[in-house]
Amino acid sequence: MSEQLENPGRAGQSLAKRRSGVRTSLVPIRSVKSESRWAFLKPLYKNPLSLASLIWLVLIVLACTLVTLLPLADPLQQDLSDALKLPSAEHLLGTDSLGRDVLSRILWGGQGALLGALEAVVIALVLGGTIGIIAGYRGGWIDALASRLADLLFSLPALVILLAFAAIFGSNITASMATFGILVSASYLRLAQASTRAVRDELYVDAARVAGFSQRRILFSDILPNVVGPLIIQSSLTFGVALLIQASLGFLGLGPPPPSPDWGAMISEASKYLNQQPWLLIPAGLVLVFTITAANLIGDALRDGDGKRHRFSMLWRALNHSVSKVRSRIDKPAPVVEAEGDAGNNQLLSVRGLTVTFPAEEENVDVVRNIDFDVARGEFVGLVGESGSGKTMTALAVLGAISYPGFVSQGKIIFDGADLVPLPESALAQLRGKRIGMISQEPMVALDPCFTVAAQLTAPLRRHRNLSRAEAKQTAMELLAEVGLPDVDAVMRRYPFQLSGGMAQRVAIAIALAGSPDLLIADEPTTALDVTVQAGILDLLRSLREKFGMSILFVTHDLGVVADICERVIVMEKGRIVETAGVNELFTNPSHEYTKKLMDATPSLIELGDSHV
Repeated sequence: MSEQLENPGRAGQSLAKRRSGVRTSLVPIRSVKSESRWAFLKPLYKNPLSLASLIWLVLIVLACTLVTLLPLADPLQQDLSDALKLPSAEHLLGTDSLGRDVLSRILWGGQGALLGALEAVVIALVLGGTIGIIAGYRGGWIDALASRLADLLFSLPALVILLAFAAIFGSNITASMATFGILVSASYLRLAQASTRAVRDELYVDAARVAGFSQRRILFSDILPNVVGPLIIQSSLTFGVALLIQASLGFLGLGPPPPSPDWGAMISEASKYLNQQPWLLIPAGLVLVFTITAANLIGDALRDGDGKRHRFSMLWRALNHSVSKVRSRIDKPAPVVEAEGDAGNNQLLSVRGLTVTFPAEEENVDVVRNIDFDVARGEFVGLVGESGSGKTMTALAVLGAISYPGFVSQGKIIFDGADLVPLPESALAQLRGKRIGMISQEPMVALDPCFTVAAQLTAPLRRHRNLSRAEAKQTAMELLAEVGLPDVDAVMRRYPFQLSGGMAQRVAIAIALAGSPDLLIADEPTTALDVTVQAGILDLLRSLREKFGMSILFVTHDLGVVADICERVIVMEKGRIVETAGVNELFTNPSHEYTKKLMDATPSLIELGDSHV
């Protein structure tokens, strides 16, 4: 075995040959028909009931909006000689007790009803959705405070408060619906909060943090597209409830003052003449019931179709065009604070006394304990250990990306002469992606499913290199070619689900290279790949290190991979570093018992040793 370890970084030469015995080839992009940006409507027109509901809502909205263009009578014009008449050619839905045209009053009253319901939905969506997303993303005391606020709003009886409001301030339907919107915002808050919690720890969100994007950009581009679907469903249901509440206020005489047309007031009036003219109750009652039912059925259809989150990303892209200017301002590169390192010091990264702590009920738990290590400029270092040894947490600590409630409780992380531990988040964001890049172990999860490869690759290029849109696109294509992807123009147009695992990992590597980092942290980048693709990724990392001169901290549990590619190895056990050595020394003469057990448990090394007995 010692003969195989004469060249540093080539300890797994036989293993590498075995891995590369089959020529590495990229899986061709499968032909997938691009979805329309309105594909989120698919659940609506596939279901007859939801399609009928959508048609009804469109017709009622158009009729109420364009009522001034229709040949209808004045809704306030009275003619007692025509009172309580059945439908006729002159009055298509009959007349009320004062001889006013029922159809005209329904459409004119619908303007106020639809606008009032929309007002409540918008207020609830903006207020509850915004607070819920921010609280769910930030966590901690902000999350707890938002939860208590939702509990408070849920405890308030909405209709009773609206009745009291109307009794004190009079019949102001605009103020009443605004109050209702505030009260029901608790539902949006809870929904957005829970949806954001589910998304915030996804690898593609972590990748956005590592890439150095601001929290505003992450919330807007990575969190919101994945939360907007449930919020839209909730909005359709809230719209129906708001219509019912508004009609209830009108029925009780707390809506728009007479003689203004109002659906609730029309139903109230019709109930008084039920014995004389039962027909009068039917038009306004059916319009209200049909509209509320249509809103609920649309919400149900969208909810049933939400199994494919990608459909709502279609909606988000349809809306995203109108806010592209805002996004471009958010994505505008921030000036990077360059550390004043010692030109004579060859160490790019020096970690001293690092301890990472997580709070627990009885006492804090140190998942990384007082570790020291260095990574020299241009060096390829392996960080090895079993699952739970603290190696990934160490890498996240270097990035300043430890998830709440974990924190660095002590120690220093000196990168190019500057200690990163005391730096604020804004300063760390300037370093991530630009000077420190990261590759995650699950490329299909690390890439945002809502955006194409082009969108995800050009965004960090524009941020870190201050390129125009056209320049960023050209550079992105060059990077994809650099990482060995064929037909880069086609790859740019694809979504992550249209890529194979190996292609997705190469895209992730291209994104990590977008800022031309000095240090690249690779967190088990080959774990989810088959052996053939794995060998290609290792060869790619080796060639990129040699070409760009970057340092690579390679996090893995596979000593066979370490033997193949690394120059020096750091072994971790239970949050501590138990051994640090060059590859030759480690594999020929491991000093720690845990390292020996790791080597004995690595099939590739056992096979390698057996083949040379």
